[in-house]
Amino acid sequence: MADEVKLYGVKESQFVCIVKIALNMKEIKYQIIEEDPSNKSPDLLKYNPVHKKVPVLLHNGNPIAESLVIVEYIDDVWKGAPILPQDFYERAVVRFWAKFVDDKCIPALRVVGSNSDEKVVAKACEQLQVLENELKLKGTKFFGGNNINLIDIAAVFIAYWLRIREEAAGIKFFTEDKFPKLTKWADDFVNCQVAKNTFPPREHMLSFYNKMFGKVN
Repeated sequence: MADEVKLYGVKESQFVCIVKIALNMKEIKYQIIEEDPSNKSPDLLKYNPVHKKVPVLLHNGNPIAESLVIVEYIDDVWKGAPILPQDFYERAVVRFWAKFVDDKCIPALRVVGSNSDEKVVAKACEQLQVLENELKLKGTKFFGGNNINLIDIAAVFIAYWLRIREEAAGIKFFTEDKFPKLTKWADDFVNCQVAKNTFPPREHMLSFYNKMFGKVN
């Protein structure tokens, strides 16, 4: 009997995109169920009663919440392209960097907006520089080497959403001259086979951010 896989999400969410990329890596067929953030479905509230938010993966009726938890579950359950390494030490290192991205980088970047002061931008650049240094040290195409892994997936906001947010906010700090390794990584990641069809349309996200920053399209 085939697995029944459903993904509850919203198209604008990078956290939902994280799960989509992991599903694509494993070549898993799934049904996407679009949620309305302002009118959450009874199913979403039932399947994620603690946080009451997307993404939620429903696998044969069993719900799993939180994007990085879902990705590790997918890697554990399905064979195919590995998302985490098999070596226990290497797995711990990958988890460390994925947590750094999730806990430090993304929050610093998501507060950058049209009214951001220099301290906010400086903090965002500080976090990006840590990743720039790590990529330079590794000397590889992706954080996972020649192929993407959990760290790359966790950093999807940087690869796709950040530049669109910059444009809408009217600021620019994620540039090739400041972050040559990381901007090249972002271009490669956005265009890799398992990721490129998972992103919301660029114009949709630009409109979304324009509205967030109080701009008229």
